[in-house]
Amino acid sequence: MIRHVVMFRWNEGVDDAHVAATTAAFERLPSLIPHIVSFAYGRDLGVVATNYDYAVTGEFASVDEFLAYRDHPAHQALVQAYIALHVSERIAVQFTVG
Repeated sequence: MIRHVVMFRWNEGVDDAHVAATTAAFERLPSLIPHIVSFAYGRDLGVVATNYDYAVTGEFASVDEFLAYRDHPAHQALVQAYIALHVSERIAVQFTVG
């Protein structure tokens, strides 16, 4: 099993409505992309000031399944509409679990 973790910081001026729309878009992905085994996402709770603003985790059966998710048109559309121009920093990692 491959776990994908991505975190980002929003640009200044990104409002609650944009974050809510992003969350709604992430909610739709598992029904659109069959490669997703499990999926979680959400806004940071604000417990630690230096944390990133938002995180997404997903599990995939293999590296090939992860790559299929990464390149899937629905995922790419979400990235273009809600992430690419709206984040100042992004970090990601993929690792084997189980």
